[in-house]
Amino acid sequence: MAQHSYSGQTDMKQKIGNIMQKQGIFLVLAVLFVICSLSNPNFLSFTNISNISRQLSVTTIVAFGETILIICGMIDLSAGSVIALSGVLSVAAFKATESLLLAMAVGIAIGVICNMINAGMITNFKVPPFIATLAMQTVARGVALLYTRGQNILRLGRFTVYGQGSIGGIPTPIIFMVCLFVVTWYILKHTRFGRSIYAIGGNQEAAAASGINVNRIKYKAFFFHGVLVGIAGVLFMSRVNAGLPNGAINFEFTALTAAIIGGTSFSGGIGTASGTLAGAFIVGFLDNIMNLTGVDSYIQQIVRGAIIALAVMYDIWAKGRRRSRT
Repeated sequence: MAQHSYSGQTDMKQKIGNIMQKQGIFLVLAVLFVICSLSNPNFLSFTNISNISRQLSVTTIVAFGETILIICGMIDLSAGSVIALSGVLSVAAFKATESLLLAMAVGIAIGVICNMINAGMITNFKVPPFIATLAMQTVARGVALLYTRGQNILRLGRFTVYGQGSIGGIPTPIIFMVCLFVVTWYILKHTRFGRSIYAIGGNQEAAAASGINVNRIKYKAFFFHGVLVGIAGVLFMSRVNAGLPNGAINFEFTALTAAIIGGTSFSGGIGTASGTLAGAFIVGFLDNIMNLTGVDSYIQQIVRGAIIALAVMYDIWAKGRRRSRT
């Protein structure tokens, strides 16, 4: 009887542990939301929540792409620079043609081209993702600055509809973010491509042995990420109403932070779109409440860095626990 009771307690602990591992990020988000609400009365205002969501949209869209790459065992450090390049060229296309659709197509095309180059360096030439995308970060920023001669492109006119418009009272960037969240969630949850991503990130050799074309999947992952980065570039330039060749600096790190806090493992094979979305809002809520309460900007940087360090340490600890159980 005592042995049966002990076994039951162990099973219950394991169930609670599994629930916390899968749903803990949403509990953290809920607790943070309550704390922020009590800390400042302006936090809960519709205007503030809407502004948080609108500001989060660009980096959250990029975070969905980063999530897929990290699950697949890769990373992209060039996203901020590619956002600047795709956004600037999208603005230039709009100024030349006044076509919103063409401007969006140009932004997406540039995002895809840059990421296909990243994929080629990584798969064909075996360049580590960190080095390949770091090189692209420098090149893309340089091309954006060269094209504009370092000058901002102003007076965008109707182009602002993407970043400042709304449909049914809902800001357009939020609509893009929600739609791309659903697409990312569906890919990871319900497609062979998504299952292959998890398999490669978990064990690339085993995935190849099981018949998965590893290089093709990596190309597809970078292609999807490129589409998201291109869209993010258009939304960003539209929201700020200017083509900024020096814009979107460090956006890739904000996106990576959202993915890591949301439970995406740097070692690959683990992560969800919903966790990344929750992680993005945790970062957004923290930034917002620190601004509302007047926290020094330098202290805010320290807090962000500490959050990243804690999230990575937790990921390492959780992975060690999973290995010991196995």
